[in-house]
Amino acid sequence: MQWVDTNAIALGDQTTLRMQNPNPFPSLDELSNNGIQALSQSYDTASGILSTVITSFEPGEHWLHVGEDSLLLTVNDVEGVDTVSTEIKDIMGILSQPFTFWEIFRWVLLALLVVAVAAGVFFLIKRYKEKKPLFVAPPAPPVPPDVRALEDLESLRQKGLWQQGRAKEYHTELTDIVRRYLEEAHGINSTDMTTEQTLESFAQTIRQSDGHALALLRQMLETADMVKFAKSEPLPYQHDGSMSAAVELVQILRDRMVETEKADEAEGKEAES
Repeated sequence: MQWVDTNAIALGDQTTLRMQNPNPFPSLDELSNNGIQALSQSYDTASGILSTVITSFEPGEHWLHVGEDSLLLTVNDVEGVDTVSTEIKDIMGILSQPFTFWEIFRWVLLALLVVAVAAGVFFLIKRYKEKKPLFVAPPAPPVPPDVRALEDLESLRQKGLWQQGRAKEYHTELTDIVRRYLEEAHGINSTDMTTEQTLESFAQTIRQSDGHALALLRQMLETADMVKFAKSEPLPYQHDGSMSAAVELVQILRDRMVETEKADEAEGKEAES
């Protein structure tokens, strides 16, 4: 079975010949006959249809022979064009135009670009011969200890370790973050201290009238010791409580440091005046 999308086309237009399960597949050369030219083919494996794009540059009726069958294709001439009486003229020669400002400027930019590339290559070769790094990135500004500690605590919270039954790992990471913060921000070498030593050093270093920060630190460290050494299994609220205590502790110490710095700055201005 075969058919065309349309049986009438204008001169030079295209249509598609479709054949259902052809056997064998006709080639483009076999379909190019009687004034018809086959241009391209595609086959749809799902439907089994072979599609062939055909055209013709000869007006009139053309029979397309496909095996034992034939299809009629009518090619209509283009209306309004008299190819007999119309005079064919030579192509007009190339007209010369003066250079515009942008055309000249473009060449100037190109020359500057070439000079810049050459200078860059010279610089790279010189740095390479001197065994110096090609590019030196500026050092990243240091992250304040309190900012890094709060970011690490949030990252730990999102891991959901204790919810996965990894309570020991959760409390170990939690205390490591806080101990590292105390060392970096307040000079308390907590990573090499026991819980009692850390609490004692904290009480001596951080002077606070209400003792709230010390209570937060004690709660978090003692809960972690129960998990790591006594193999205790805290309740869910205790896991969350340790995280909340760590976050609040860092925030309290950060705010106290800001207040201290402002007070010192105010005292310095008063002394100068």
